[in-house]
Amino acid sequence: FGTSFFDAAGGGDPVMYQHIFWFFGHPEVYIMILPGFGIISQVIPAFSRKPLFGYISMVYATAGIAIISMVVWAHHMFTTGMPATGQIFFMYASLLVAVPTGVKVFNWVSTMWKGAISFETPMLFGAGFVFVFVMGGMTGVIVAIAPLDVQLQDTYYVVAHFHYVLVAAALFSLFAGYYYWSPKWTGVMYSETRGRIHFWTSLVFFNVAFFPMHFLGLAGMPRRYADYPLQFADFNMLVSLGSFAFALSQLYFVLFVVFPALRGRGKRAPKKPWDGAEGLEWEVPSPAPFHTFVTPPRLDATATRILD
Repeated sequence: FGTSFFDAAGGGDPVMYQHIFWFFGHPEVYIMILPGFGIISQVIPAFSRKPLFGYISMVYATAGIAIISMVVWAHHMFTTGMPATGQIFFMYASLLVAVPTGVKVFNWVSTMWKGAISFETPMLFGAGFVFVFVMGGMTGVIVAIAPLDVQLQDTYYVVAHFHYVLVAAALFSLFAGYYYWSPKWTGVMYSETRGRIHFWTSLVFFNVAFFPMHFLGLAGMPRRYADYPLQFADFNMLVSLGSFAFALSQLYFVLFVVFPALRGRGKRAPKKPWDGAEGLEWEVPSPAPFHTFVTPPRLDATATRILD
């Protein structure tokens, strides 16, 4: 429209575009991750046969992450000439995210501690989520520190950190949720053997694809480049092989886990296939009928079980 909000020649500021973009873009990442936290907080207690440890603190931690996510956007902009005061504020605000996140990880691990754990596929993805997410969180603390981020900005280290957090939170949690609730959706049990193959191939090849990127970034390899010096060739080949294998693992999931379930192939799912599952969805047949209760059911104190 002929405006010059971001055009220095017209009195605008190009950096303002970055501020507006990241003010949207960083909370968006948390919008993707918070539902994953909710899924894992259902799956881990179910397969640990224990209530979620520290439920109230988990709720406050979730809200805290959502709030803090709105005030950390400029940690993506440490190299844009930001004043030292601004760098310090956004550095400390970014490090502050580690507190509620650490609370959540502590709660999940404490839920598993001394629980009667069984490692069906949903729990495998739940445990894999915690493992990969913690690794991504540790690298996140590093890139949140302004002097270190100046060196790591726009390198493969940032790519590795981003994928360790987001693949764990958005992808592994969705897989855990699919395997956990798919018997209720489809009315048939998935193949446990195929689910385990999907998990282990995903976990192994994900790490093959993205763990070497940390070393590439620390060595100074920038992202978004089509070519690179030969000293980076071996790690890049390993990354490429891992990424293709990781993609094939997801193709296996769609073809040999999802499609058979959608076509009704498999053992008939009982009303409650998981011993430790809590929630009213497990009180109705599988697949869930279009109409559940003619009259509102009487619930126990946790509102997860029907009294009669």
